Amino acid sequence: MADKGNWALAITVFTAGFLLVRADIITEAPVGQLFVYELHREVFQREFEPFHKVFGQVYNDPMVFKCNKERFPDLPRWLRFTQRDAYDNGFLYGTPLPRDQGRNIIEIFVINKRNYETFKERLVINVGPAVKQMPYQAEFFIELREIEKVLPAAVQAEIKLDIQNLWRTSRLEFVNITSALDRGGRVPLPLPGYFEGVYVKLGSDQPFSPCMLRLETAEHQRECASGGKISGDCSRCTNPINCITWCKSTLFDLSKPVPPAPLPTVGSGVLAWGGEFSPPESPPDRDFFPDYIVTVIVPLALIHVSDKTTFNLYHHHTIQGDASELRRMAGGDRRTADRPRQCLQPLLMAEQAMAES
Repeated sequence: MADKGNWALAITVFTAGFLLVRADIITEAPVGQLFVYELHREVFQREFEPFHKVFGQVYNDPMVFKCNKERFPDLPRWLRFTQRDAYDNGFLYGTPLPRDQGRNIIEIFVINKRNYETFKERLVINVGPAVKQMPYQAEFFIELREIEKVLPAAVQAEIKLDIQNLWRTSRLEFVNITSALDRGGRVPLPLPGYFEGVYVKLGSDQPFSPCMLRLETAEHQRECASGGKISGDCSRCTNPINCITWCKSTLFDLSKPVPPAPLPTVGSGVLAWGGEFSPPESPPDRDFFPDYIVTVIVPLALIHVSDKTTFNLYHHHTIQGDASELRRMAGGDRRTADRPRQCLQPLLMAEQAMAES
């Protein structure tokens, strides 16, 4: 029993040293607004016991984040995780819906790919009711961006500033950010200058500007369909990689009440009489012998003729070879000529045996 207790203590100490655990991190996420939580590598770099505490040596270790809902293999349906590379930060992002309200406990596992130490953290996300009403929403497509490059707060501030100038209001909030790959876009080539593209959706309680209302005009739709020059593009971007694609911009006016769907018409519950069932007549008889001749007899005849022709050609070829061999033997000394390769060899062997006897 003492040995078992020592083994249990050793395993407990080893596990505690291998898997480091920290206090829970608690955050809030209101319904209808974009939630982003960035996992900084440098924060977790200090959690391991590296050499810089002993020898003053600092490592830039590659780290991989694994996230899931507590006691579940995946994340909640409204939450996503992305990390481009082991040397990049990770991001948890998503927009909760009213049905997602409640407490979400996310387990975050950090794996150091240099020494394979593991660190565990728990993130508690309290999804509450909507804080701001945003009946006016607009979605824009940024072609030269990738999802990991848009989620940092500094980049979101740049994009929001450009949209504020377009919307003519500062009362904007991000509603959602989605990769074009999640909308059916193609995976870009792994070469410089190719990007996956990102859709950003913002909302406000202020109506759309006159410039944005051009997106709903028939003239704008005709210009985008023709693929020519867009005359109504009034968007501006301080950073060229944040420029939006004007023809892929969409407005959502949620201030207008949506008419309810018409109710189904309730019938008597009895099907109308359609008469007696009349099965279809049998198809007419068909003679399959011509089909049999075409599909079976004709191919067999062709194969037979082909085989006979091949045999005749081979027989003709062997006769020509034998004749050439006889001519070569008749033109020279019999003893110095090449021995025949086929039917004459047994005769020559018999003559040689008679001469020796």
